[in-house]
Amino acid sequence: MDPHEEQVVIEQCRAGVAAAWDRFFDAHYAPTSRFLFQLIPDGTPEDVEEVCQDAFLAAVRNLGSFSGRSRVQTWLFRIAANKARDFRDRRLAVKRGSGRLPVPLDAEDPVTGRRLEAASPGGSPADRVAQEETMLEVRRSLDQLGGPCQEILELRYFGDFDYDTIGSTLGLNPRTVSSRLSRCLGKLGELLRRIRLTEESSHKPV
Repeated sequence: MDPHEEQVVIEQCRAGVAAAWDRFFDAHYAPTSRFLFQLIPDGTPEDVEEVCQDAFLAAVRNLGSFSGRSRVQTWLFRIAANKARDFRDRRLAVKRGSGRLPVPLDAEDPVTGRRLEAASPGGSPADRVAQEETMLEVRRSLDQLGGPCQEILELRYFGDFDYDTIGSTLGLNPRTVSSRLSRCLGKLGELLRRIRLTEESSHKPV
């Protein structure tokens, strides 16, 4: 849907036109769901569906406050990212101390933007375990970063937004987006190194 058509649909939704809401959901529900699968890589389809419905409920309630400074999908992705963060926080509180959670091998690495491929039948089980651990470490590090860094990294590497779109969403110019991404990637890399060093030291014999 082009920007003009999108604006028309938004105005019709605000006016209570039922058919417009159908178009709104048809255009944005599937992309938002795919985005959430990246943010909750260890969640079940039911988990993702629950968070997606929660995000759309929030969007319906707050559509009147949508300013139009960004595309609707970008705005929805920001809502979805917040809902996914709330979901992870709740689950962490419930499962704290229960050990590591499994991560699908086809989840996307938020640092490289590449999708981790499952090992071939002849691949080493150790390689597959290492991939799972890497994805979990990245997710944990992103959650620890929090704030603006988590937001900008999720928009770039999970939402696959370009610098202009991220800038319009966050109120930044593209050059600032570039420099902030660079700094945040550095912070993410440092957190990953700390996590790995901590885990390595915890496994050393006393």
